[in-house]
Amino acid sequence: MANIKSAKKRVLVAQRNADRNKAIRSKVKTYVKKVDAAIASGDKAAAQAALLEATSVIDKAATKGVYHKNTASRKISRMNLAVNKMA
Repeated sequence: MANIKSAKKRVLVAQRNADRNKAIRSKVKTYVKKVDAAIASGDKAAAQAALLEATSVIDKAATKGVYHKNTASRKISRMNLAVNKMA
């Protein structure tokens, strides 16, 4: 454990940021699963609605620095492709 006051603070701040990032990543995974479930059920309207919500959540995560912008873009692109492939 750190002895210096500033080092103790850095430990607390790092933990707080890690917790926040973990929560945001978890939220992204939840919304991606909703899109996947809608695709699996074959409901295109529900898939498009879920895609819209998931896109928003992923973009916010990228803005906050949780995901790199290219990673976010790739995730969104792959979901778009999957939804568009639905008959």
